[in-house]
Amino acid sequence: LGRNMQNDVGKIRMGAMRALFLLTFIGLAPSAWQEVISPGQPWEPFYGVAVSFWAALAGLSIVGVLYPVKMLPLLLLQLSYKLVWLLGVGFPLWQQGLLVGSAYDLAVANGIGVMLDALVIPWCYIVKLHFVKPVW
Repeated sequence: LGRNMQNDVGKIRMGAMRALFLLTFIGLAPSAWQEVISPGQPWEPFYGVAVSFWAALAGLSIVGVLYPVKMLPLLLLQLSYKLVWLLGVGFPLWQQGLLVGSAYDLAVANGIGVMLDALVIPWCYIVKLHFVKPVW
């Protein structure tokens, strides 16, 4: 099963997914895990959810470097949460003229992330695996 999955996805796409998982780890792990290990003060609950999520995403991204096809759902989650943030937070702020400072930086980072995720995810493989041949 493992070899066939790699053949379905292709070597270039596999390399791209590994690179994106590594980039995710490098981008998130230092700040998220530093915050988890030594928080400066008690977290507000929603901030704690965000930091915990990013720390977990960073840790699981290392597994994605080793097994990119098996960790493909993680890329779908990453694409989804960034797209939801752009549509639910970034776009309304932009409409109100309030997309400035850190909100602007997050919008740019999430926009780039959505584009990278969308380019790297093997959409044909996902359609073939989940929609053409249903599991049930």
